[in-house]
Parts: sequence; structure tokens; C-alpha cells
Amino acid sequence: MIKKSSRELNVLVLRDTDRITDALRTALRSASDAERPGLERAAALVAEAAAREDAELRGEWVRARLAAAGHEGPADSVQAIKILRRSEPGLSLYTAVRLAKDAVQGSARSATETQ
Repeated sequence: MIKKSSRELNVLVLRDTDRITDALRTALRSASDAERPGLERAAALVAEAAAREDAELRGEWVRARLAAAGHEGPADSVQAIKILRRSEPGLSLYTAVRLAKDAVQGSARSATETQ
């Protein structure tokens, strides 16, 4: 019998970039000269989104949840963890802490990249 650990991170990041990329390629094949630059820019934006790490997307989700709740402190504070768990009742303490760490690491990466 396979037993799942209760300490697993059970968060799924959904991505539709493959389908969107296919749709843009199809549109580019029949695009007029006027439409082509906009479609090419859209394809580049989709490629950027597809390249983002799952942890980065999870961290962004956490920061959005905390901002919606009016939280301005650190994403990994006890208060932030409580807010996350209140906003998503099925979220375990372990998962909330992992997500908060993703948010903090993502913020640190963003700050480093802008310097």
C-alpha cells in the first residue's frame, strides 16, 4: 500500500501556456502585416510566463492573497500564515508555511533583480 505523507506540498500550479502558444502560432500563420507585431509580442509574453518557476507562481499567489487581506508585513510571519489559512480553509499548516517561504524567496529574488 502506498501511503502519502501528510507533509507533502499539495498545491497544483495550472498552466495554459501550451494551448495559448498553439493558438498564437495558428493566428500568426494567417495574420496580416498589421496584426503580426501584436501577435508576436503576445507570443513573447506567453513564452516569458511559461518560463516562470512554479515556486515563483505560488509565491505570487500568496502575496496576492495577503494583499487582498490587507496584510503588509512579512509573508512568512505568524500573522501571514493565519491569514493564508483563513483565506483557504483546506490549507494545512505545513503547506501554508511552504507557500509563505516561496513568497519570501520570490520577493528576495525580485529585489535582487531590480538592483
